[in-house]
Amino acid sequence: MAPAPVSQHRRFPRSRASVRDALVFVRQVLADWGHTDRLDDITLCVSELATSALLHGAPPGREYCVSLTLDGSAIRLAVRDSGDRQVSIDAPEADLEACSGRGLHLVREVADDTGITQDVVGKSVWAVFKTAPSSACTGEAAH
Repeated sequence: MAPAPVSQHRRFPRSRASVRDALVFVRQVLADWGHTDRLDDITLCVSELATSALLHGAPPGREYCVSLTLDGSAIRLAVRDSGDRQVSIDAPEADLEACSGRGLHLVREVADDTGITQDVVGKSVWAVFKTAPSSACTGEAAH
């Protein structure tokens, strides 16, 4: 029988330092779960999604939430904000001269699946990453 999904989440204030804090949180959770084979991809995506939530999603005085869910060999990263700005995961890539606007494109290219869930208030932008099975989660001895 497959183990039940496990989840961790944390709220972050609308501040520039929070993106770094979100990266530390994600790295720690993935290390605790023994799933670091996609660490670079997942941290790139949390950086892009947290920055987007900070700049475009979370209204002043509000927070955003980063969550990770491990379900078998898939890790789902979601960043939820309470803003009313609509975004599309299929947005076209930014113009070559633009200084920003590539975050969702990067997430879409790096993750195995992506999407946006509209909530009653705000939205969750999510990405799924297929990972190698972890000996820490299966109870097997590490080699």
